[in-house]
Amino acid sequence: MMAAMTLGEALDYGSVFIFALTGGLAASRAQLDPVGFLFIATLTAVGGGTVRDVILDRPVFWTIEPANLGLAAAGGALMFLWAPWIASRRRALDWLDALALPVAVTAGVSAAVETGDGPTATIVMGVMTGCLGGLMRDVVCNEVPVALRQGELYVTAALAGAGAGVGALALDASPVEAYGLCVAATLALRAGSLLFGWRLPTYRSRPPRT
Repeated sequence: MMAAMTLGEALDYGSVFIFALTGGLAASRAQLDPVGFLFIATLTAVGGGTVRDVILDRPVFWTIEPANLGLAAAGGALMFLWAPWIASRRRALDWLDALALPVAVTAGVSAAVETGDGPTATIVMGVMTGCLGGLMRDVVCNEVPVALRQGELYVTAALAGAGAGVGALALDASPVEAYGLCVAATLALRAGSLLFGWRLPTYRSRPPRT
């Protein structure tokens, strides 16, 4: 009999597939071949979770559940077929990324909670899991990383969502309630940035004093 899937495993599967789709879109913008699609999709899908698990000194999630690699490859292959029909790949990538981010952040929070880490480490793991895969994708594809675009709420959204989830757990909320709040807070801020132009102030250089 197959063991029931844990909430953490379900979150990993969800973030892997959606991030793989964003990797496929990035590969289409870079005009890569099918192998390139699979590579970028897989790198994006498992990059953040891999770093998370190495730091937490636990088995890397896709070595325990190799189906994650198959799911990442499926996302890349699907986008190889589908991308030519998408009118605005940049916009589609931004929105798929906005959907993947809260799921991945929550997966990182869940993993750190399972290993018994403190609040600070748990928040950091949430942010890293959510942001590093997309950062790797954009660097390899020679794009300005979404996480670093001027003033956009991306890392901030991940930080706020992870903090909200950890705060809810500290107030004795159930895991489902806390993780639901984590998803909602992250998605609300990221979507607000895309829809309404919510931004953080950016650095403006000034002439040196004479």
